[in-house]
Amino acid sequence: MPRKARKLKRPVVAPDPKFGNAKYGKFINYLMQRGKKTVAQKIFYMALEEVDKKMNTGESPLEGKQVFEIALKNITPLVEVKGRRIGGANYQVPTEVVEPRKTALGMKWLIAAAQSRKGVPMHQKLAAEIIDGYNKIGAAMKKRDDTHRMAEANKAFAHFAKFQRR
Repeated sequence: MPRKARKLKRPVVAPDPKFGNAKYGKFINYLMQRGKKTVAQKIFYMALEEVDKKMNTGESPLEGKQVFEIALKNITPLVEVKGRRIGGANYQVPTEVVEPRKTALGMKWLIAAAQSRKGVPMHQKLAAEIIDGYNKIGAAMKKRDDTHRMAEANKAFAHFAKFQRR
């Protein structure tokens, strides 16, 4: 008999009010602090407008929404390492990241990287980090690359993944 009950999948979060996109609603919820959802929405929408302004200087205009989607796709990790205890030794076992966790990690890393920037309002920091994610640079991309590098370094222990409990 299993020691732990399986978690039930919770229903999809409510979509954001402006675009009706569930992914944006999820991102706003991660961005929210102390239950202030309208503040988080303002920050997110202002950041998308800022991205719109900065990215529409060239010959092929991109909307802020498209840049956000591409940046999030660039930041999301494909593999991660999980600690696994085997025979008295702890191993960092590289495992593939499944979809809901993949997107959640990308969103959290994007927000954390934006919050770590100093000196400007949050919507400008978030916009700058989204543009950096689009260009495959910045703190969130560094976090992703570090995670991938760690998984690559521990590839020798990948055979322990088959013993991983779900």
